[in-house]
Amino acid sequence: MRVRVLGVAALSTLAFAATACGDSGAPAPAAQPSGPASSSAPATSGGTLVIWADTNRVKPLKPFADQFGTENGVTVEVKEISKDNQQTFLTASQQGSGPDIMIGAHDWIGNLVQNGAIDPVTLTDEQKAAFPEIAMKAVTFNGQVYGAPYAVENIALIRNTKLAPDAPATLDEMIEKGAELKKAGKVKEVLCLPVGQKGDAFHVYPIFASGGGALFGATPAGDPDPKQVLLGSDDSVKAFGKLKDLGEKGDGALKTSITNENYIVNFAAGKCAYLISGPWAMSEVKKGGISYDITPVPAFKDGKPATPFVGVQSFFVAAKGKSKALAQEFVANYVTNKDVAKALYEADPRPPALTAALQEVQATDPDAVKFMDAGKNGMPMPAIPEMAAIWEPFGIAETAVVKGGDAAKAAAAAQKAIDGALKN
Repeated sequence: MRVRVLGVAALSTLAFAATACGDSGAPAPAAQPSGPASSSAPATSGGTLVIWADTNRVKPLKPFADQFGTENGVTVEVKEISKDNQQTFLTASQQGSGPDIMIGAHDWIGNLVQNGAIDPVTLTDEQKAAFPEIAMKAVTFNGQVYGAPYAVENIALIRNTKLAPDAPATLDEMIEKGAELKKAGKVKEVLCLPVGQKGDAFHVYPIFASGGGALFGATPAGDPDPKQVLLGSDDSVKAFGKLKDLGEKGDGALKTSITNENYIVNFAAGKCAYLISGPWAMSEVKKGGISYDITPVPAFKDGKPATPFVGVQSFFVAAKGKSKALAQEFVANYVTNKDVAKALYEADPRPPALTAALQEVQATDPDAVKFMDAGKNGMPMPAIPEMAAIWEPFGIAETAVVKGGDAAKAAAAAQKAIDGALKN
């Protein structure tokens, strides 16, 4: 959606990077914490546990950190890191000046493991079962669990129910309805989905996937296989062709003038009936005072499923931390506690990864459950380091076809750029 929060510096250009850690506008909670019943670490005397968190996580974590410190006879510091969080952590780790616990997106995992920066997290089967399958799949890399999930985020279709009362059965139906509304002068845009001048692979991926496109082949275990890059495949060429048909010389649903800066505000102002975005959009949507509903992004008629990327915000145990046993205890038995999950949600309302917390949240925030439902069959953002080579070439190809360029040429150029990057 800052994943970003995405796994590498190159991803900072993506909207997801901007949105996933953006200001939610929600106040930090004042509720007092209650410690986890499952905690079994013996109390220690002295020492310090250091946690690095982004701006939205520092305040809600503080009371739980203080409680943990009291129970274990240690000092717990929660330090705010607000810029280039992943690279800052990697650099500090290599210099021996990093934290014991780092908070970030699951798709950092491959890069962090490759650089020896994080350890596997020890979770019991019962703790793993407390999260939805997709959350655990996201934090599992090479067969090991490397993070404790606390929030799940993905995009969905957000619909202005006054303009479009019924959820579209297909993407084709949605585009047709959007075009009708535009022709009638009721909206300015067919669809609010950001493209901009550099493309936006994260937001367009469900449409690309429904058109038959793919980033990677799969390993025997079903994980993305970096040895099989498929952006230049025949199926991906057809998918880029679908994007061209939706573009500026086609249906006009995808436009480079629709950007991360204006796509949400345009929807909130009633300038389009359909918005493809994530939980980070809801504050602005609600300010607009429009009636809305949230449903999965629809697929093309006779197309493949419109699978969104799913991001999972997680706690990591630093491999070179000075208090690794305490870090394991905090991550395994505090992050998996319902009170912690709810406090983090209240500070920045992304759907909680912990099922028990989500069940309590849904009474006052049904949107959280709707987003989770929209992403339940999604694709965890690939955590492999090779993803760094994908984003920019994909975005360039997307922009090219949206402007009316040849799909085969755009796909071939993207494949060549990625292959070259992966060889270096």
